[in-house]
Amino acid sequence: MKRKVILFGGAGYVGSMLVPKLVEKGFKVLVYDTFWYGREVLKTADNLDLIQGDIRDLELVKKSLEGVTDVIHLACISNDPSFDLNPSLGKSINLLSFEPLVIAAKQQGIQRFIYASSSSVYGIKSEPNVTEELALNPLTDYSKFKAQCEKILLNYASNDFICTILRPATICGYSVRQRFDLVVNILSNQALNNGQITVLGGSQFRPNLHISDMVDAYLFVLNQKTSSINREIFNINGENLTLNQIAQKVSEITNVDKIEFKQTNDLRSYRVDASKIKTKLGFKPKLGVDEAILDLKKALNEGKFKDPLNNSLYFNIKRMQELEIK
Repeated sequence: MKRKVILFGGAGYVGSMLVPKLVEKGFKVLVYDTFWYGREVLKTADNLDLIQGDIRDLELVKKSLEGVTDVIHLACISNDPSFDLNPSLGKSINLLSFEPLVIAAKQQGIQRFIYASSSSVYGIKSEPNVTEELALNPLTDYSKFKAQCEKILLNYASNDFICTILRPATICGYSVRQRFDLVVNILSNQALNNGQITVLGGSQFRPNLHISDMVDAYLFVLNQKTSSINREIFNINGENLTLNQIAQKVSEITNVDKIEFKQTNDLRSYRVDASKIKTKLGFKPKLGVDEAILDLKKALNEGKFKDPLNNSLYFNIKRMQELEIK
């Protein structure tokens, strides 16, 4: 039987790049999304179906799971500023909807469930290498709910319901559903459209992952033996860099040397160790922050984005405010 994958949040920043790859690899694909950022990011294709829906609509979720073999759960209110805009909305989508969806998936006979958590669950860490075994210290509701959802999912894992958690670094690079509210993307956009880079803080370490490597990680895990991935948690990371180092890379690649530093209350700093997935499964990212900046530079210079400094389509918090989402 041909495997059918449902992607909750499949029209987002990562999902919109993952979906065509899944179709290309021969999967049947179903995207379940609110399409707050438009449907045109997903081109029509054989073996691709779309459902416009909210993951809080449990009856529609249950119906959408019929005939599905694999779940990739990407849907959430992403990043802390967007979450803080409406905490009750964030909680209802990122946490309260999750367990009913997991139960429905297990009851429907879903074989694999891959959950997109976040490396932000680690909070502030002084250790030079943050591994999956270290205690979590989530600092915001967004990351706290990610950590809680991890526990919920693992509680339902069984030999017939294979559950895997991925903790990605901060994603960077070009997407057909672009975001310019992620650090590498923010600084690249500023450099090329403002002629200046503004760094909040500077010494904080952040893990960074090229979007193509994140897409490859989902495809890779989806095809692993169930015994290798059940009840497992994997960090996915490319490069650990300080904000200063990221700014320098952006400056060198864009030829913009005006860098302004501002104070910030965001003191999160951590270096993620992703050696487990390399050692256990053999997965290793191929690209880096340099390639992400180059991809963004090319796309911006080609005019692929309309008003990239202000258009709400590229900024989650602006879009949510514009749509008055509840």
